Amino acid sequence: MPQHGLMSTYSPLPVSFVRGEGVWLYDNNDKQYYDAIGGIAVCGLGHCHPEVTKTIQQQAATLVHTSNLYQIGYQQALGEKLSAVSGMDACFFSNSGAEANECAIKLARLWGHEKGIEIPEIIVADGAFHGRTMATLSATGNHKVQAGFAPLVQGFVRAPFNDIQALESLAKAHPNVVAVMIEPVQGEGGIHIASDDYLAAVRALCDAQGWLLIFDEIQTGNGRTGKYFAYQHLNLMPDVVTTAKGLGNGLPIGACLARGQAAELFKPGNHGSTYGGNPLCCATALTVVNTIVDNKLPDRAQWLGQRLLERFKSELAGLDKVKEIRGKGLMIGIEMTESCTDLVKIALAEGLLINVTADRVIRLLPALTTTDEEAETLVTKVATLIRSWAV
Repeated sequence: MPQHGLMSTYSPLPVSFVRGEGVWLYDNNDKQYYDAIGGIAVCGLGHCHPEVTKTIQQQAATLVHTSNLYQIGYQQALGEKLSAVSGMDACFFSNSGAEANECAIKLARLWGHEKGIEIPEIIVADGAFHGRTMATLSATGNHKVQAGFAPLVQGFVRAPFNDIQALESLAKAHPNVVAVMIEPVQGEGGIHIASDDYLAAVRALCDAQGWLLIFDEIQTGNGRTGKYFAYQHLNLMPDVVTTAKGLGNGLPIGACLARGQAAELFKPGNHGSTYGGNPLCCATALTVVNTIVDNKLPDRAQWLGQRLLERFKSELAGLDKVKEIRGKGLMIGIEMTESCTDLVKIALAEGLLINVTADRVIRLLPALTTTDEEAETLVTKVATLIRSWAV
């Protein structure tokens, strides 16, 4: 039964936070917690970053919303900034990552229809997570989150992640394919990292087939992997890239960016959003992007992420229940040999906030602003937790 007027869509942990500062959160008893999950990769600048807070306060006192019936100065400025950072040509702003991915899916279908393909298909990866709207849920490669919501949206073809031969086989078997949609790092899937060779081969295949390459960077974008976008580790460009999470540092905003012909597909009336790109969220996101870029936080994420990987591998060496430790920038996964979901509550009692995804992968998504001392505190807390559990 619903409690306290809320639908039972979550099973929240028995804690309520009332304030935050950097990597720290405080509950209503003023107990301190180390936040190693950052609102699920949202608070990349930490909690209550002073420049972000200042922008929110000033813009909330000036203008919050007008709708997209009118020009919005901060929306234009943010679009220009993101285009410059990403190498894309144009943006559409939404309220979430799922909505940004819906936009990308619509672009791909429109791309197909304009090429005369009546029933366009998009290749998606096993283990992917693209959202919980009906289209993005259908694109997601997780039967557990799809259960009970059939009939799913048609038009998606599944392929093994990180397997270029499988994609090449699908190219022959599915003539209606118009795009490939993949995450450079599968976050919800357990921090699985696409190889450089695989991503380069996917780009080449898309070029050869006339497909759009869509990168879902909802979680990997905004500096988290060591570049502003994960694809920037390579000498290649997607046709469409989506992002959200860290873009607003807590305010709800997503973006679908496109280049070339993909950026010119939508015409007035093809897509829209009542709240998307409002002055408050765009002003805040512009401050977030400028802070990330001006302070070279992607470089910091790459250096600190590598250091954390090395420290975890050293501290957890020899533990039979630790299967693998992997990561890219400040996306770190510690995979155990068995289910470890109980660690979330154990960690909470110790003042540590972590997340377990794919049943046995401890996912860590610390803030890009984490100091060296705070990073060492994280290693100590997590390693102590795992060693106690793994005996």
